[in-house]
Amino acid sequence: MLLALVLLLIPVLTLESTTKALAAESAGSSSPTQAGVDRHPVSSAPESAGSSHFSPVTVRDDTGYEMQLKAPAKRIIALYGAFNELLLALGAGDSLAARTVADADIPGLAHLPAIGTHMRPNAELIVQQSPDLVIQLAGRNEALLQTEALRGLGLNVLIFEMNSFEQMFGVMEKLGQLTGREAEASKLIGAWQKRLADLEAHYANQEPVSVFYEVRYPNLLAAGRGGIVDDIMAHAGARNVVTDEKKLVRFNEEALLAADPDAYLVQRGPMNPDPQPLDQRPHYKNLRAVRDGRVLTVDEDFFARPGPRSVDAAEALGRFLHPQAAR
Repeated sequence: MLLALVLLLIPVLTLESTTKALAAESAGSSSPTQAGVDRHPVSSAPESAGSSHFSPVTVRDDTGYEMQLKAPAKRIIALYGAFNELLLALGAGDSLAARTVADADIPGLAHLPAIGTHMRPNAELIVQQSPDLVIQLAGRNEALLQTEALRGLGLNVLIFEMNSFEQMFGVMEKLGQLTGREAEASKLIGAWQKRLADLEAHYANQEPVSVFYEVRYPNLLAAGRGGIVDDIMAHAGARNVVTDEKKLVRFNEEALLAADPDAYLVQRGPMNPDPQPLDQRPHYKNLRAVRDGRVLTVDEDFFARPGPRSVDAAEALGRFLHPQAAR
């Protein structure tokens, strides 16, 4: 038990040591898939000419922290890929100063320097890039501890939640404010909202399809009601058979067999790299979804990571679940 606690604290202690060293060093300086859901480049909005008319803006993040910028953010480091995809869609790709290791495969980011991982960013590498804005995803306490350490170095760090379309649109609006691209952000949000409204209207008279979303197997982990996956399902005319309000839910096979969903989504990606086919798993071949051939393997980033392609995911899922009413 003691050994596990020590191992857990090592990343935080390492970052705190780096923080103190960097703070002392800079004290005298003023610089601080499948089935039609494969990856595709994120579309970019045209470059904005409105940044020269930028007015100072104060933005409050989802932890209550406030930050004011007197000029558009020009060197941004996003510690979660979804923020990078939103900024690219906004036409602000040239403002990205670095990326995490996991974001090398996002089109347009491979050439940027890597500053560690989402959960364990390297403070020294981040400071070397002189960012005027760092963005982190709300969630695990480990990430929040590191965020406070980065703020201790004098960096502007904002933390946002993105567990629904509504939250994603709110983040997009703030990114537009921070980059001087409010008009572009508003246009994109309006287009996405219209597509989602069209989806809801299209499937309003269809019987909802019960769906189970597999995040990981074995040690079965499911998508609950607290994440973007559930919102994607709802807009695609589906009903999540997992009722827990958490984003990720441990689920036993007995409960799955009892739920017996109409359709089964298998996530493939870092959390579920090589999922075993359902008809090769004990008991799974008795599920209605397997018997009826309503099993779909989906890309983890496409379905589980909120961003510009989340609306595409909802449209693709709707076509799979309701072929008789495909748009």
